[in-house]
Amino acid sequence: MTYCGRCGRDLTDGNHESCAQALALEPPRYCAECRRRMIVQVHPMGWSARCSVHGILTEH
Repeated sequence: MTYCGRCGRDLTDGNHESCAQALALEPPRYCAECRRRMIVQVHPMGWSARCSVHGILTEH
């Protein structure tokens, strides 16, 4: 199952267009694999987010 990085809900549950638009400008807040809230750090060169289970995700 895959979850929305912004709201944490299942991607098949409803419309996530507004979430996709927001994620183009801001880092994800929820892990897409396990739905846990991530620790997000924003810095001048981008951002990084850490899930306690799946590790670090960085801006590409």
